[in-house]
Amino acid sequence: MNQRSRLNLLVIQIFIASLMVALFGRLFYLQVAAGPKYRDAALSIQSRDVVTPANRGFIVDSSGVPLALNKVGLAVTVDRTKIDKLPDKGAAVIQDLVTLLGLNFADVWQRTRLCGELPKGQKSGCWTGSRFQPIPITKSADPQLALRIVERSDRYPGISATPVALRNYPEILGVNGGHVLGYVGPLTDSDLSGANGRSYFRSESIGKAGLEIKYDNVLRGTPGIKTFIVDRKEAVTSTSQNTKPISGSHLVTSLDVRLQAATEKALADAVKRARSLGHRADGGAAVVLDVRNGQVLALASYPTYDPNAFERGLTVAEADALYSQTTGVPALNRALQGLYAPGSTFKAVSVIAAKAAGYSLNANYKCPAEVQVGNRAFQNFESKAQGTISLKKAIAVSCDTIWYQIAYDEWVRDGGLRPDSNPHDYFFNAAKGFRMGEKTGVDLPSESAGRLANRQWKQNWYQQNKDFYCNYKERATKAQQTAFLLQLAHENCLDGDKVRAGDAVNFSIGQGDTVVTPIKLAQMYAAIANGGTLWQPTVAKAIVATDGSVIQKFEPKKLGEISADAETLAFLHDALHEVTTSGTSAGVFAGFPIATAGKTGTAQVFGRNPNGTQKADTAWYASFAPAKNPRYAVVMMVSQGGFGASTSGAGVRQIYATLFGVQGNTVKPELALFPEGKPPSKLPRISPATKPAASILNPGKAKVIAQKVATKP
Repeated sequence: MNQRSRLNLLVIQIFIASLMVALFGRLFYLQVAAGPKYRDAALSIQSRDVVTPANRGFIVDSSGVPLALNKVGLAVTVDRTKIDKLPDKGAAVIQDLVTLLGLNFADVWQRTRLCGELPKGQKSGCWTGSRFQPIPITKSADPQLALRIVERSDRYPGISATPVALRNYPEILGVNGGHVLGYVGPLTDSDLSGANGRSYFRSESIGKAGLEIKYDNVLRGTPGIKTFIVDRKEAVTSTSQNTKPISGSHLVTSLDVRLQAATEKALADAVKRARSLGHRADGGAAVVLDVRNGQVLALASYPTYDPNAFERGLTVAEADALYSQTTGVPALNRALQGLYAPGSTFKAVSVIAAKAAGYSLNANYKCPAEVQVGNRAFQNFESKAQGTISLKKAIAVSCDTIWYQIAYDEWVRDGGLRPDSNPHDYFFNAAKGFRMGEKTGVDLPSESAGRLANRQWKQNWYQQNKDFYCNYKERATKAQQTAFLLQLAHENCLDGDKVRAGDAVNFSIGQGDTVVTPIKLAQMYAAIANGGTLWQPTVAKAIVATDGSVIQKFEPKKLGEISADAETLAFLHDALHEVTTSGTSAGVFAGFPIATAGKTGTAQVFGRNPNGTQKADTAWYASFAPAKNPRYAVVMMVSQGGFGASTSGAGVRQIYATLFGVQGNTVKPELALFPEGKPPSKLPRISPATKPAASILNPGKAKVIAQKVATKP
């Protein structure tokens, strides 16, 4: 054998040896290094998990009355992975099905479409979950019809029926509670991805809003899992795991169902009253707090939605209405998310600012019809002059011009457009003491922070908007190029980062750029009522296990003290009481047997409605009662509701009548909601959770349906 042949043979031997090493290396990796991974994969192919969702915990009021519980229904579901394989994507099957069930085809078809499948603007009522989940088209099917569907699997491919636990909001005393309770819904792909740090099973429902989402981790419980081992023909060979579901814990709240019902009714009545007076009144909110600990006793937003509709399944019309301007955007929780200028209710803060600046609370001040500030005249409410009056009387009759003059004088002393390096900013600092511009921290989702339009805010705003205002003619629409708006844009371009004289005087009466939420204003007035303590509003009182044991109690959280001394707070108590006896709300509270303290607010709104009409005033009433030794703070707001007293003030009186047991002008102690003004502190006993879903059905039919579903190919 020559040298060349030997070399070729050696190359072949090395190549074969390399292949053998690679082969044995790969075998070692598959059988040893990656063995557990592939064993799990093989097991997953051979196993099938059946998930049984846990019964969701109740939400109850402070006396144990259920606000959210569970009942049983019979769901008819669509399996998209099966009907999508049909030539018409299941259209004929669904048409046949809705005819049988008496439903609307368009609504059901939309309900079974994934939101990502639909074009923008046409997603109302779509399925927010995954195509791999059974999509319910009704959860209240008649058992006879459900049995017919299950028995005719050839006619209804991909359609199934199964007993399910339904979340139910019982509307006791007519309570809606949608914005505070929230609702539950299917898991989205984002939920399943673990983006929020939690893991779920596809068949679960989770909280989507309100208390349902805030306390979902304790209400949801732990689902049961039964794992079957199957062969290649899908026949069950054994069971490898069988855990029972663990019911969720119950949430005890500080809400009172009687007060919640009364608050919702009073708010709805206030909106109707405003409309009867010719105002647009496109929405409103009301909040009732315990001033001694910040607990939320009632919270309402108008218009609202029916939380039960999400379990029934929203129609396209219902889904569209949730975010429609025409219907008032019912999905918006105005109590927490609505931002409005506080108007004259802010004058309580201005009193604190004036006292800090050295103004006497007992002196008399001129209340002219208008005050000239620069080249602009700022008018009093309805341009009325009140003469020389006390500061207390100024609060009672809601004089504006006193505050214009004080705020302007302090602005000048702080350096005007060229402020001192360390201006006193008494008005800004008084508002900051209430934590205006910050969230209250209430244990409900999606709260807005509001806006404190101080020097820092002005600078930030200017940096974000300078380019727009300096190029206003090119950037703004023709409709926005009025003489006033052009002049405003010019001024904002030149010195939009500075607090101008107009900003200062508007700030003092709750106008301008400062906006608050109704719950923030309630927190502020509760602090004035209780002697200066700012409490974090809370709805949850305790988490209670299904056996009645207390898992967690929520203690009141003190956020700090407002910047007001005892003399100033005593003055405010007297002045705000005088509002109800000889001031702007005297007519509304005439003859009311409980002494109350409050302040009207009629805040001007800049802008136009979708139909082109000028926006009307925001009607506020902020209050606490009794005037001596206060127990409750009540705030009501009606957007575009007109005058604060006649709209919201009358609504607040209704709420106090329920709280104190007032009929006509007489107190009936037996009708008062809370003895001695103290909401219950003892935790209530909660009834056992509902029975398994099948128990509500005729036992025989339930068994037949369950067997049919289990054996369905």
